[in-house]
Amino acid sequence: MVAAEPFRGDRGAASAVPSGPGGLMDMLGVAAVVLDAEGRIVLWSPQAKDLFGYSPEEALGRFAGPLLVHEDHLDQVLELFADVMAGGGSWAGVFPVRHKDGSARMVEFRNMRLLDEHQGFYALGLATDQEILRRVERDLALSTRLVSQSPIGLAVLDTDLRYVTVNAAEERLSGVRADEHVGRTVHEVLPALSAAAFESTMRRVLESGVPVLDRYTVGRTPADPDNEHAWSISFFRLEDSNGKVLGVATASVDVTERHRMVQEQRRTALMLQRSLLPHPPPQRPGLDIAYRYRPARATSEIGGDWFDVIPLGGDKSALVVGDVMGSGINAAATMGQLRTATRTLADLDLLPAQVMHHLDRVTSGLGEAIATCVYAVYDPHHARCRISLAGHLPPVLLRHGGRAELLELPTGAPLGVGEVPFTTTTLSLRPGDQLVLYTDGLVEIRDTAIDKRLDLLVSLLDHPGRPLEDTCDWLLDALRQSGDHDDVALLVVRATGDGIAGIDAASMSDPEGNRA
Repeated sequence: MVAAEPFRGDRGAASAVPSGPGGLMDMLGVAAVVLDAEGRIVLWSPQAKDLFGYSPEEALGRFAGPLLVHEDHLDQVLELFADVMAGGGSWAGVFPVRHKDGSARMVEFRNMRLLDEHQGFYALGLATDQEILRRVERDLALSTRLVSQSPIGLAVLDTDLRYVTVNAAEERLSGVRADEHVGRTVHEVLPALSAAAFESTMRRVLESGVPVLDRYTVGRTPADPDNEHAWSISFFRLEDSNGKVLGVATASVDVTERHRMVQEQRRTALMLQRSLLPHPPPQRPGLDIAYRYRPARATSEIGGDWFDVIPLGGDKSALVVGDVMGSGINAAATMGQLRTATRTLADLDLLPAQVMHHLDRVTSGLGEAIATCVYAVYDPHHARCRISLAGHLPPVLLRHGGRAELLELPTGAPLGVGEVPFTTTTLSLRPGDQLVLYTDGLVEIRDTAIDKRLDLLVSLLDHPGRPLEDTCDWLLDALRQSGDHDDVALLVVRATGDGIAGIDAASMSDPEGNRA
C-alpha cells in the first residue's frame, strides 16, 4: 500500500486526486535530469540538487559529464551517452558520481532518449542513491516474504473496511481465495461470522489507533462449513511515514484445538460442579429460600463457587456460601470436598466459628487450596441467626421495615491459611427479614472499587416484599456484566415466623461464647 488517495468517480473524467508526501517515490528521492543532444544540462529537478549537491543555477547549461563524473570514468560515460542518443535504447546501471562536496557516491541510473516535436533529441536521466534503493528493495522483499510465508493469517483492509490483500495463511483459514477477498467486506467474504463485531472493532482501531489484541472469535467458514472453529485475532492500524491512516490490518491464529479442549474442560467442570450443588435445596421450617448459580460466561473460568442449605436438629438450618480460589476442574473438585466436609461438620451442631476452624484444617490438607466461606445457622424457634466469615464478603440484611444494611462482621481469614481464629456473631432474624449471601462474582468487576459495588448491592435491596425469586433475578440482571470472568452463587432467605413460640431478651443472648 502507498500513501496515495484512491481514485474515486468516473475514470474518464479530467481530474486527478493528489497524493500526500511520504510515498515510495519520496522515499527514493528520485532525481530527474534532462540533457540536450550535446550533453548540456537543460532541466534540473529539486531532487537532483539533493542528490548531487548543485543548485539549478550551478548546474543548468553545463556539460553533465565533467560536472558529475570523475575524469577516470568520463570516456566510458560519454560512450554510453552517445549510444543512448544514437538510438541504442535505454541504459540502466550503477555508476560512481562526484558530489559537489568532493565525495563519490554510487548512484542508480535509468537513462533514455527523448524526442521533442521538432525531432530534437534529449536524454532523460532518472537517478537515486544506490544505498537507499537497496535498503527499500530489501525491506520490500522481506515484507513480501514475511507476509506470504507467515503461518499467521494476515489481511489488510482499507479505511472503508474492504479487503486490500490477504496472505496464503489467511486463505487457508477462511477457505476463500485471495482474489475473492479484494474489494469486499468481512460480511461479504465470511457471512457466517459475526461481521458486526468485527467491523465495530476495526472501526474503533481506525479511529483511536489503539490495537486490539487476542480477540477470541468462534464461527464457521467455507474452509470447514460443518464444524465450528475458533480464532485469536489481533487488529492494528496501518499508517504511512507521515501518519496518514491507510487502513487496518488483522493477524489471525487458528486456536480451534485449544477452544475444543477448553470447552470440554468447561463442560466437565460445570457438570461436576452442578452435580455437587443441591437441586434444589430443601425448604426449611421458618424460612423461604431462593438461590441462583451462574457459571462464568468466559469459557475457561468455571470455578469453585457453591451454596448449600443443610437441615439440622431442632428445625435449625445451616446456610452456606463458599468460593474456592482458582478455576477449572481442580477448583470444582476442591469445592466438592469442602461441601462434603461442611455437611459432615454441620451434623455435629457446632458453633459457626468452630465449623470454620475445622474447615480451615481440612482445606490446609488439600494442598495449596484457598477458599472463602460464610456459614450461618438459623434457629426459627428463637428467631436467631449465628454467622461466621472466613475471608468472605459480608451478607446483606434486609429488615422487614425496608432497611438494608451490609452486616459489619469480623472478616476472618480464608480457609487454608491455617491457625487463625474465627468469630461467631449472633443477630436476630425476625419474620419478614431477609438475609442475602453471595460470592464475590456478583459484585466484583474490573475498574470499580468494591465498596461502590457493595453500596450498589445494598441499594438494590429496596423492596422487602419482592418475591425472593424475583430478587435473585433483579440482583443478577443489575450486577452481572457480559463476559464476566467469575462464577456467582447467590442464596436469599426470608424468615417466615413459623415455629416461633415467643421471643425474649434471654433468647437473644449467646451464652456459648463467640470465638473458636
